[in-house]
Amino acid sequence: MSVKAFELVPAVERDLLMGDKARINIECIECCGKHLYVGTNDCFIHHFLLDEVTSPKGKPSYSSQKLLHKYLGLKKPVAELRAASALERLIVLCDGIVFLVDMVTLETVPSAAGGGAKIRGVTAFCINENPVSGDPFCVEMGVLSSKRRTVQIYMVYEDRVQLVKEVTTPEQPCAVSLDGYFLCLALATQYMILNYNTGASQDLFPYNSEERRPIVKRIDREEFLLAAPGGLGMFANAEGVSQRAPVNWSESVIGATVCFPYVVALDESFITIHSMLDQQLKQTLSFRDGHILEVFEGKVILASTKAVYVLVPLPLERQIQDLLASHRVEEALVLTEGAQRNIPKDKFQILHKRILQQAGFIQFGQLQFLEAKEHFRKGQLDVRELISLYPLLMPASSSFTRCHPPLHEFADLNHLAQGDQEKVLRCKKFLITYLGEVRSTEVANGCREDVDTALLKLYAEQNHDSLLDLLASENACVLTDSVPWLEKYHKYFALGLLYHYNGQDSAALQLWIRVADGDLEDHTRSDLYEYIVDFLCSCSNLDLVWKYADWALRKDPTIGVHIFTKRPGSKDQSDLNPDDVVTYLGKHSRALLLYLEHLVLERRTQKERFHTHLAVLYLERVLPLLSESSKNKQELTRARERLQALLRESNLYRVQFLLGKIENNDHLLLERATLHGKLEEHDKALHILVHELRDFPSAEAFVIWASSCQDSAYRQRLFHLLLGVYLDRTLTGKSAAGVSSGDLEMAAVDLLNRHGEVFDAVHVLRMLPEGWSLQLLRPFLGRAVRASMHACRTSQIALGLAHSENLQLLHDRLKERKKPILVSEKKGCHLCHNTFSEPDVVCLPGGVPVHTHCVAQRVRDPPTKRQLTNSSNHT
Repeated sequence: MSVKAFELVPAVERDLLMGDKARINIECIECCGKHLYVGTNDCFIHHFLLDEVTSPKGKPSYSSQKLLHKYLGLKKPVAELRAASALERLIVLCDGIVFLVDMVTLETVPSAAGGGAKIRGVTAFCINENPVSGDPFCVEMGVLSSKRRTVQIYMVYEDRVQLVKEVTTPEQPCAVSLDGYFLCLALATQYMILNYNTGASQDLFPYNSEERRPIVKRIDREEFLLAAPGGLGMFANAEGVSQRAPVNWSESVIGATVCFPYVVALDESFITIHSMLDQQLKQTLSFRDGHILEVFEGKVILASTKAVYVLVPLPLERQIQDLLASHRVEEALVLTEGAQRNIPKDKFQILHKRILQQAGFIQFGQLQFLEAKEHFRKGQLDVRELISLYPLLMPASSSFTRCHPPLHEFADLNHLAQGDQEKVLRCKKFLITYLGEVRSTEVANGCREDVDTALLKLYAEQNHDSLLDLLASENACVLTDSVPWLEKYHKYFALGLLYHYNGQDSAALQLWIRVADGDLEDHTRSDLYEYIVDFLCSCSNLDLVWKYADWALRKDPTIGVHIFTKRPGSKDQSDLNPDDVVTYLGKHSRALLLYLEHLVLERRTQKERFHTHLAVLYLERVLPLLSESSKNKQELTRARERLQALLRESNLYRVQFLLGKIENNDHLLLERATLHGKLEEHDKALHILVHELRDFPSAEAFVIWASSCQDSAYRQRLFHLLLGVYLDRTLTGKSAAGVSSGDLEMAAVDLLNRHGEVFDAVHVLRMLPEGWSLQLLRPFLGRAVRASMHACRTSQIALGLAHSENLQLLHDRLKERKKPILVSEKKGCHLCHNTFSEPDVVCLPGGVPVHTHCVAQRVRDPPTKRQLTNSSNHT
């Protein structure tokens, strides 16, 4: 695919060069700065001054001025010219002779004393542009001899040349190029690389020099361009390796060079320009009678037989923009990246980013979203450039303006889509994905409000599930822009979240309540009422809690009370006071009951008024149910079970107060018994259970409950008391409540047989009527005997273990006291501090040895040594 990379501009016209002399032809050219030298077939050198000028339309052109021309006097064409600017010399090849010419006067330089300035028998030569000598006042040159298979290396000075090396080649060389120590040679049948310093060589590929003119060009450090068979331009480095793909040019190429990133080739009719980056043909220019193509200091100069031209490269930015204009994105990117070596780093980074951004918009317009996103990412696109394509997505408060010149050709998304709604929808989905990815990265720095607001609008419009996630997390959505947009799409719940994020909880609650009451339609959450309750649970603004709790309690007290019961614990003294809550809930009886249950049963609040209040509420619930018909039996049972459980488990309520409320109620006997038990009036409680309620299991359960946290003596006393209640009536035949003595007798027997281990057997036997049979009490007596034997044996075991432990301690003490006493001549007496001279010592308490006579002096009636030793051992 073509691209305009160069323009062919005339430099020296025919008339200026040769006038009316038709037979004069250009044979060679050389350019050094603004100085152009032309060698002709009539043995003249022409010196021109070239100036680059720019036309009013911005097109480049050249003006040339002829300074001098000089006849060399050899009557042969000037075959080759090369400038040595440091020496102010031209190296000339004419009639097989290499000699030096002054660059200014064009006079031949005479030979210096002791050295010649000419080389004879030369077919070709080249200058080493990567010299190895390090001498700035000489030029290295490679020379091909017409008579020998050699390459000669010369050092060229101001007035002489000096041979420094001669290297033999396997065949007669016909073209040469030199870089450092490396010679790239075209022999008669092949190309080769030769290191003239080490003699190492590397054959490259075969080539027939008789069929085609060989081309050997140095293009970079240790890299050469060669004309290969099959119309290929091959690259080879100093190791003989090709690190670039070849370019496919004409079979009849007569000249080639490189102007990065292009390979320029010349044949008889055309100039072809190939890219070194993708090897594609980029441009073809018609050029008749061309036979010279060279690069001088980056300037591509061509010559026909009659005139000289300059191939002027268009600026790379213009080439890239032309490629982008024709939507050749990949070529533009390849050219941009390939041009990095020719552009300063800072400028290249700016250019590269812009090209990537432009490429991204081109692919965006072609709906190639994955490629577009990658180019936007690499080009660090200001995401607002993309958002601004979408009408109304940018906040009204945004100060963003698109960059100039623009990155794309679209006015907006409607212009891009041309009415195709499917295309619009796909573009919006892409933007949703892209903004979601970049909003938490550096790309969104400095424009977070624009990004989040655009994302909110897209989510609302597309009914996207991520809308709530956006608003429930940290965001920078602009409130004034977002409110009307959310209202437009009936996203009231989301709007409430936005109000909440912006600290406007009251506005959020008002909006949600209108939705929950059906005044506004939004089906985002079917459990909105529960959500409002949870929101109030965690709300730190107590004024809002008090304000909206009444609405929640009226709607559903069972759930509404969660505002108070599920409120997270806080050490903050300003949080809800339970006393205030209880007072507030006075007009919501059901909620009040649930809240007190929360305080008493869940939080275990240790305050008498809450326990008493809850008990009263339970009682007030039970009393009406007692007076109703039997249809509410299950509800009555549940209500009484809650009341009884509270009366049993709580120790904080006002017992007398509650007892006064049910004292004369014959339906709440079990509750009365429990309250008497709380007052330690166990005889009254048992009397109610046994004689009034006639519920022996409850009486037994009462005793177990009342003694559950007491010692064994207390427990035994209560069981004896219950047994006494059973036995007190057995002699009268009937109790006042109508319980027969037989029933009481059986209850007593069952009590003894089930809990025999609790009773004092001797005391029980004294209490029992004389007429009871032993067979009836067999289980009780068996348990009592076993318990007595178990207690006796346990005490014997404990006594034995204690005795054994005492013996072990005495043994250990004796062992400790019988340790040996060490005495030596180096050890001194503790009393006189003199050393021991004999083994007779006395051991003081603590195992300290002393002299016997020292002890005797300390005692008024000195005992014998044996007595002292025994005394200390006893101590």
